[in-house]
Order: sequence, then structure tokens, then C-alpha cells
Amino acid sequence: MNQLTIYNQLQHLSIARIRQVFATWQSQNLPRHWLDGWLLTVINQPSVFLITDGDYVPTDDEVDRLSIGIARMIDGEPLAYLTGMQGFWGREFVVNAHTLIPRADTEILIETVLGMVKQGDDSASPAILDLGTGSGCIGITLALELPSSSVVAVDYSDEALAVASQNADRLGADNCTLIRSDWYSAIDGVFDIIVSNPPYIAKDDIHMASLTHEPVSALVADQDGLADIITIADGAHRHLRAGGLLVIEHGYDQGVAVREILTKAGFVGVRTVKDYGDNDRITLGFGRSFDDKSFGSTT
Repeated sequence: MNQLTIYNQLQHLSIARIRQVFATWQSQNLPRHWLDGWLLTVINQPSVFLITDGDYVPTDDEVDRLSIGIARMIDGEPLAYLTGMQGFWGREFVVNAHTLIPRADTEILIETVLGMVKQGDDSASPAILDLGTGSGCIGITLALELPSSSVVAVDYSDEALAVASQNADRLGADNCTLIRSDWYSAIDGVFDIIVSNPPYIAKDDIHMASLTHEPVSALVADQDGLADIITIADGAHRHLRAGGLLVIEHGYDQGVAVREILTKAGFVGVRTVKDYGDNDRITLGFGRSFDDKSFGSTT
């Protein structure tokens, strides 16, 4: 459907009737929550409005904007790029076409790191390095959840760093420093924790067909999607203190391969954690002097 066809079908309808039309349009590539989310954005109302004010009829200008956005989503553009925002760990992050859209699956990385760092101590103060920060959702979230920590978040893309900087300022992550770096190239010092959600999709992966609008450089890696993970694991020991933690997000079918990469790089206690969909999602390992409870120590 093109924008004009969509407009003609939705013009003069109440939002209750519009949502009935949405029910016939929704698909795997056009989820219902995208349609409802864009409708709420256009009419500038909270989600409860769909229930309490179903008889509201959008103006012609609102229907025009609504139909333009739906046409873009049909073309594969995600809702988050239309709204410019995406929720992650209870906060709203600015996103654009220069950054990946934060996914709920990545929250398992946050949950795992926080669980290992805090150990019942909210005053933990680890030094954390976030490689390939993109929108900043990982590094900024860790900085905010661990206010005594110091976080360095890096990305090679100036455009992505601009978005991350905006998010850090908006959310008040004063303990998060942003640096332009190609992985470790501009990094000095040693950290307690290194985290990363690097590109991990193979160039010929069939899933790329549905990711036409997100930056390819943040999605795809050589060596069947493992090249950047190898770079991160091999370089980590130069920037990770003894007993430090490395946590890497990866594809659902890469758990075995990433465990082998970390083990070969000299990490111990290597294990994979599943996401909320029961898929392998992150793999972690420790440097020398493996000790979970030493994170955030000041000695």
C-alpha cells in the first residue's frame, strides 16, 4: 500500500475503527504495537487514550502524518526511527538511523552485570568499558544503575557518539565518558568490566533482509559474524584487570563459538546466559584471578 491508499482508508474514522483496520494490516514485518505506537505518537496521547477515547476522530493533518509513517513502516523502517525514541531498561533513549535500535534481549546483559557487580552492595564502583556503544543504551544504563561507577563508552562513528552524548545529557549520566575509538585503539587504562554488543551477523544471514534501515556497519561482521568478537576477546587482557569480567552479546546460534573464542583468549569461568526468549544471548568470562566478588572493590 502507498501513502495515499492508506490515507483514504483511514480518513474520517474514529481511532477505534482505525485500530480495527490495523488488525487487518498487522504482520510479522508490521507489528500491531508499531501501528498503535505510531497512532499514539501522531495524536500525542498516552496508551490509555485508545481505551477511554475510542470515538476520537483524528484530524486530516493527523491522518496524513499517520499514513506517511505507516507507509514508511511497510517499507521496513522501524517505529523507533519514526518516533526517534526507544525504551530500554525503563528509560527512553534517542535513536536515529546512525544507531542500532536497543532491543529487549540486550537487557539480559544489564541484568547479568548488575547482579554480579552489586552482590547486595549498591555502592559498588567498578570501572566499565562499553565497546561499540551506539545509542549509549548499555554504557549509560550501567552508569545510571551504578552511580559510583566510572564508565567509558566508545564508538567509531561520530554520528552514533552524537546520539549517545545526547542520551547521556538527557538522562544525567555524568559518570559516563564518551570517546571515539575503533575498539581499543584510543583506549588507555585498565577496567574492571568490559561489555560489548558488537556486530555479529554474517553477511549472508537471511535476517539481514528484515534489517534494511539499521546501519549495516553495526550489524555485520566477517568470519561468519565473529570477527569483531575475536578482536574484542583478544584485546581485552590489555585493558582488563586481573579477575576482570568480559561480557559480549552475540547471536542466538553463536554461544558455542563465542565460548571457544573466550577460552582460547585465556578467559576462565566462561559461560553463556540465555535471554528472556531462552536463546543464547551473552557469553562472559573472567581474566586471571577469577573472583566474582572482587568487582567494584577499591583496593
